[in-house]
Amino acid sequence: MSKLDIVRAWKDEEYCESLSDKQRLSLPQNPAGLVEVRDQDLLQAEGGTTFSITLGCNSLAMCPPTLGCTATIILLATIQE
Repeated sequence: MSKLDIVRAWKDEEYCESLSDKQRLSLPQNPAGLVEVRDQDLLQAEGGTTFSITLGCNSLAMCPPTLGCTATIILLATIQE
């Protein structure tokens, strides 16, 4: 298997799955290691931001339930590359 085919197999899951069992077993381990990352881990990664905004009673402050108004809580999460 050529170096180009090896790198393609590491990067292209569909191509890798198209290889025979023998070819897949002959692939060297990807030097990058395991590349699966859970969404939960991404939210905790450096550069990620999680914050919430509470809207209700025509303001950004939380509305006391005694006023009878409804509040909507929006959870926003951004992941920066």
